[in-house]
Amino acid sequence: MSLRLFTVSALLAVSSLVSATKEVAASEPKVGTDTVHGCYSSLGNLVLNATSKFNTQGLCATACRGMDKVVGASFSESCYCGDKYPPKNTLVDDSECTEPCPGFGDEACGGLDTFTVYNTGVRVSVADEANTTDSSATASSGPDATSSQSVATVSGVVVTVTPSASAGSSSGGSNTVGIAVGSVVGIIAVAAIAGGLFFMMKRRRNREIEDEHRRNAAVNAFIAGGKPPSSSGGLSISDQRLDPVMAQRRMSSGSIADDQDYSRRILRVTNA
Repeated sequence: MSLRLFTVSALLAVSSLVSATKEVAASEPKVGTDTVHGCYSSLGNLVLNATSKFNTQGLCATACRGMDKVVGASFSESCYCGDKYPPKNTLVDDSECTEPCPGFGDEACGGLDTFTVYNTGVRVSVADEANTTDSSATASSGPDATSSQSVATVSGVVVTVTPSASAGSSSGGSNTVGIAVGSVVGIIAVAAIAGGLFFMMKRRRNREIEDEHRRNAAVNAFIAGGKPPSSSGGLSISDQRLDPVMAQRRMSSGSIADDQDYSRRILRVTNA
C-alpha cells in the first residue's frame, strides 16, 4: 500500500513539474532586478541573444543586462534582448504564457506563440514600440530563426549566443551589383585596348608592305635599264645645249668614237 502511495506521489510530483505554469503578474520595474512586464504575442524589435537548456527569467535578464539592454524576453530555451517593449497592441492576457522555463518550472517562459517580456533592471523608464497591425510579422525573429552562434558563460551557465546577421544580409545585394558592374566595365576596357592594338599593328604592317613594294619597283627598274620614278613625275630631263640631231645620231649608231665631239654640228667641206 505504501509503495502504491509513493508511486502516486511521484507521478503527481512529475506532473506538477511538466504542467502549465501561470504567468507572474506584471509589477513596477526596479533598478538592479528583473520584473515581469507582461505576456506578448510579438517580440517587436527584440533580437535573439542566446539559447540555453537551463533558461530562466533571471538567467536571460542577466545576459541582457550584461549587454546594457533594458528589455528581455523568454520563449522556452530562447532568450531575447532589446531596448524597447513590444507594441502595446500585442499585449495579451497572462494566461497565454504557460510554458514552464527549462531551468525553473515555476516561472513561465512564453507560451503558444507568446513571449514573457520583462524589465532587466538597467533602467525603469522604457518606451514601447509603435503599434503594429500585423503581429505575425515577428515570426521570422521567433525561436526558429537561425544565425551564426557563439558560446558564452553567464552566471556560471554555458549558453549559446546568437548575434543578429541582418546587417550582412542587407549589404549582400549591393555588393553583388557592384561586382557585376565592375566586371562589365573591365571587360569593355580590355576589349577597347585590344582593338586599338590590332588596328595599330595592321596599319603599321600595311605601311611596311607599301615601302617594300616601292623598293622592289626601284630594283626591277634598275635591272631592266630604266630609271626609277623621280620626284618630277617620271619626265626625262635632257641637256638643251646638245644638238638634238647629233644626239639622235649618237643613239642610233651602235658605237661612238671617243675623239668626236657630238655636242656640236661638224662642218665638212665636200665637192658638190
